[in-house]
Amino acid sequence: MANANVRVRFCPSPTGNPHVGLVRTALFNWAFARHHGGTFVFRIEDTDAARDSEESYVQLLDSLRWLGFTWDEGPEVGGPHAPYRQSQRMDIYADVARKLQDGGYAYHCYCTTEELDTRRDAARAAGKPSGYDGQCRDLTAEQKAAYEDEGRSSIVRFRMPDETITFTDLVRGELSFTPENVPDFGIVRANGAPLYTLVNPVDDALMEITHVLRGEDLLSSTPRQIALYKALTELGVAKATPQFGHLPYVMGEGNKKLSKRDPESSLNLYRERGFLPEGLLNYLSLLGWSFSKDQDIFSIEEMVAKFDIDGVNANPARFDLKKAEAINADHIRRMDPKAFADACEPWLRAPHADWAPEDFDAEAWARIAPYAQTRVTVLSDITANVDFLFLKEPVEDQASWDKAMKGEPAALLTTARGNLDAADWSDPESLKQAVLTAGEAHGLKLGKAQAPVRVAVTGRTVGLPLFESLEILGKERSLARIDAALAKLAA
Repeated sequence: MANANVRVRFCPSPTGNPHVGLVRTALFNWAFARHHGGTFVFRIEDTDAARDSEESYVQLLDSLRWLGFTWDEGPEVGGPHAPYRQSQRMDIYADVARKLQDGGYAYHCYCTTEELDTRRDAARAAGKPSGYDGQCRDLTAEQKAAYEDEGRSSIVRFRMPDETITFTDLVRGELSFTPENVPDFGIVRANGAPLYTLVNPVDDALMEITHVLRGEDLLSSTPRQIALYKALTELGVAKATPQFGHLPYVMGEGNKKLSKRDPESSLNLYRERGFLPEGLLNYLSLLGWSFSKDQDIFSIEEMVAKFDIDGVNANPARFDLKKAEAINADHIRRMDPKAFADACEPWLRAPHADWAPEDFDAEAWARIAPYAQTRVTVLSDITANVDFLFLKEPVEDQASWDKAMKGEPAALLTTARGNLDAADWSDPESLKQAVLTAGEAHGLKLGKAQAPVRVAVTGRTVGLPLFESLEILGKERSLARIDAALAKLAA
């Protein structure tokens, strides 16, 4: 049932290239908001000055637009909760941190890293939980003053309640976390910089986010955030606690979580290869969700109409590049032919093409595009499929040559050339008949007979329909290439 009150957020950090796991998270949030007629908030978590970059920020916005995502609130769009970059909200976090301390929900911790490590090692040795042990929870004013007189710095920690925290995960059902497994945690660094553990839930609270749909790797932080939300609500900062849903891991090779370091995780790789946004999103939607038992190919509009979080599976999803390519190929075949031709043009020009700009023949491309549309998996495949049209000579592929030029290829090519010279070059069927009869004269079926002709003219043993290709290439250029092949065989 649609719910216009739904407010979800996508809040990446601008560090490096976007990866497909991040895109899957964005997709599920965006589709959930659109399905319910709710609000999709795009927020930038850029408080880590050492890792964040403006270049990555610009790339994030460009990637979302390429994918077709629109946001209702966020950078370059604005909204009632601006600004939407955390680096511009520091005063807000400092104010909330003060309120938490004044209300007794947070406290200064003066423990050094060495002291923490020593106590954690001792806890592990005793078989106890190794989280923070509450050493500074109830310091007196005199103890705080003594630590400060020593020159110790302090972080701010949130005081976790001494109770089990239970919530219903929208993907995984009811989950419980006992106090010993969720110790007090830092929310502000010693230098005053707020941590993710504070800024993320504070922004969600102030932006009135109703549903937090995020990766399973963040599940362990959820009980902390729920306790923080309760405190923020009591302080009047938050109105309510959002519902949480933790999306399944995307797995790569060897049953390991797909990481940024895995080549197939980079969104840029798919853009550069010529995946369609529709094809890539269709595949990514299947990583943890299904449209129906017997349908894997669908449009984004169809996905939005059907998507809801209760259909997401908790089990890890395996990334399968071959399936992603197959789904993308289906979407290419569904394209309007003119749209396909237009989409391919960037790959038919520099720097992707090996021919000079003036050698690209737009009319020839328009004629051959419909034949190419059924044979490419990604748009970048088009360059190798049609290069014979625009190169002065076909690509030299020795393996294809050796495969096709068996038996007595010169005799066959000589006969085929004569037949083709007399054929009607406005009719592919006439060209086919010319090669067919040449093959019959040498005891060969069409498949064997056309192989030497194809390699002579296109350089490859496989490709677009041969006789349509010959017609578009033209009589003069086609026969000249057969002559060149005959000369090579004679040599």
